[in-house]
Amino acid sequence: MSKSSAQFSQYPQHHPHDHGRSFNRRPVSTAAAIPLPATDDAYTIVHHGKQVRLGPVVFWIVVGTVVLLGLWSAATATYFAFRDDVLTRLIARQAEMQYAYEDRIAELRAKVDRTTSRQLLNQEQFDQKLDQIMKRQTALESRATALGAMPDVTGSIPRATPQRGDAAPPQGTPKPSPISDTVIFVAPPDREARLESRTPVVANPQPNQFAKVQGFDNVLVRLQTSLDQVERRQIAALSAVEDSMESRARRMRGLVSDLGLNLADLEAAVPRTAMGGPFVPVKLTANAGPFEKQLYRINVTRAEVDRLNRTLALVPYRKPVIGEVEFTSGFGVRSDPFLGRPAMHTGLDFRAATGDPVRVTASGKVVSAGWSGGYGRMVEVDHGNGLSTRYGHLSEINVKVGEIVKIGQVVGLVGSTGRSTGPHLHYETRIDGEAVDPQKFLRAGVRLSAG
Repeated sequence: MSKSSAQFSQYPQHHPHDHGRSFNRRPVSTAAAIPLPATDDAYTIVHHGKQVRLGPVVFWIVVGTVVLLGLWSAATATYFAFRDDVLTRLIARQAEMQYAYEDRIAELRAKVDRTTSRQLLNQEQFDQKLDQIMKRQTALESRATALGAMPDVTGSIPRATPQRGDAAPPQGTPKPSPISDTVIFVAPPDREARLESRTPVVANPQPNQFAKVQGFDNVLVRLQTSLDQVERRQIAALSAVEDSMESRARRMRGLVSDLGLNLADLEAAVPRTAMGGPFVPVKLTANAGPFEKQLYRINVTRAEVDRLNRTLALVPYRKPVIGEVEFTSGFGVRSDPFLGRPAMHTGLDFRAATGDPVRVTASGKVVSAGWSGGYGRMVEVDHGNGLSTRYGHLSEINVKVGEIVKIGQVVGLVGSTGRSTGPHLHYETRIDGEAVDPQKFLRAGVRLSAG
């Protein structure tokens, strides 16, 4: 192969496959040669006298194709020569990537498990704390119920059916007065302390949903704070009740002592009512807390106050008339209003208007009801244990002999019968038949009501 400007040989070319063959050489005329243009850039391929002209573009395409085929053959040969090593490295790389991927998955799974476990633990702790709070709230509600159910121990005895001469019932809370058995026990405002809400502040958590730990803590702190406030109010209320009852019991025992009376004798004179039942001793449980112990002490004191109330219902330390006490004549020696000579006055004269109700100052039994000399119309009530009271100069008597009267019951109306210079009530207190100063009993009643 040569450019067209090259001169082809004048001799026939010898083909390698023609060895052994006889050739008849014929002379080739030089004139028979195909002249080629000298300026042509084409490539000519001559084989057995045949010529193929290729342009430069086609030539380089053929050359490029041959080169590419050669490179591809070399690459293929190289691949097959080294494919075992390549495959080994590829497999190792793939295995390494797979192991790394599995390790990553395992790490993420472990992280998820830890997070889930932590959330479950937080949820469990929250549930436990919430359960404790709910139990505490239930206990506080039970305490509040116990405080609310605790009766007031005032010792006041309901008045009988209104009778003629009774004043209109006072509006609002009556003032402490010996006629109504001294003081009315008023519980502190926190007596019936209640929980602000019987429903927990926090809503029930939705299934499979967990709040943040900080949110849990905030909710629990609010609940604990609310319950602490309720508990403090309950303890304060219970302490106030205990102090009040103990103070009242002391004053009641002191009243008996001041009057020189025997408490045992007074208790023995208390009429028995229809009561009974099996004896069940009061005792505290082994796990009783401070609240239960304090409540136990209050119940014991309340029982004592109730017993003293029944006992003191027989002691005439109350006023026989309603309103301000005004004496027109005291107990002891005085100038007789009719004779003007010194005389012993055995009672107290209360200023009152004709027709004002006269009330018995202690429970007892009527032993006299009628005209009695200088007393005029007079009622005498025996309170037992040697105590008795007399109500003289009545304009009208509302009871009869043998009748059982209660504290505050109207026994008659103020008048001026008998040895009297004007409407008033003559009131006497006697021990074993001997007249004693009624003011001693009235003063003891005032001290009891003032506590």
